[in-house]
Amino acid sequence: MARAAVPGGLSARRAWRDATLVERRAETASAVTLVLAVDDWPGHLPGQHVDVRLTAPDGYTATRSYSVAAPAHGDHVELTVQRVPDGEVSTFLTDGLAVGDTVRLRGPVGGWFVWRPEQPEPVLLVAGGSGVVPVMAMLRARAEAGGQAPMRGTGPAFRLVYSVRAPEDVIHADELAALAAAGTVDLRLVHTRRAPEGDPRPAGRIGAADLVADGWSAAAAPTVYVCGPTGFVEAVAGLLVGLGHDPDRIRTERFGPSGP
Repeated sequence: MARAAVPGGLSARRAWRDATLVERRAETASAVTLVLAVDDWPGHLPGQHVDVRLTAPDGYTATRSYSVAAPAHGDHVELTVQRVPDGEVSTFLTDGLAVGDTVRLRGPVGGWFVWRPEQPEPVLLVAGGSGVVPVMAMLRARAEAGGQAPMRGTGPAFRLVYSVRAPEDVIHADELAALAAAGTVDLRLVHTRRAPEGDPRPAGRIGAADLVADGWSAAAAPTVYVCGPTGFVEAVAGLLVGLGHDPDRIRTERFGPSGP
């Protein structure tokens, strides 16, 4: 499959722009969505990320990369950031950045881990923790394009397997439930440490059975997007290959302790 074209020219994507916080929304106890108005934003694709740079009064700078959480809407860019213990940038963004404050932003970055509404094939999304953020951009873009699961409408099937520690750690919980109820996505939550009362699946790490339940298999030839911590992504990718998925159809995005 050809890689999607990236909005804006190379020089535009490399340019640093002022980004002003216009809205913030709490998602979980440790995650917040930041809506930024970005000067002369060239647009982006679902699945891309941006670089955010903070500058201290003494001139010290710190830069981190964050996935975009929503499709392009004019000059607005949504980032959902999870606080990382001892993370200097994530802590400031989640706890210190106030409406009206400005940071520097560069992007969009990435042209492989993206989804476009015209893609005809089924899509399997697998997210771990805050790895759901770029997935949300894809799901929101699909909802805006009018996409529904085959049992409720037309269009390719979409499935999300989302791994979290406990129910309160589900980022965008209400919106995910609404998207599932509307038929935009077939949602399966995997709880690794504590499952909600009555959940038929006991708490435990994601396994092969979670990826093939309800008729989803490699035979459907989906494009697979996997995002999460490095160990999670490597484990899931291994499971998918073991289940017969074509490695060329598995797209991964990972993050680690170097990028809080």
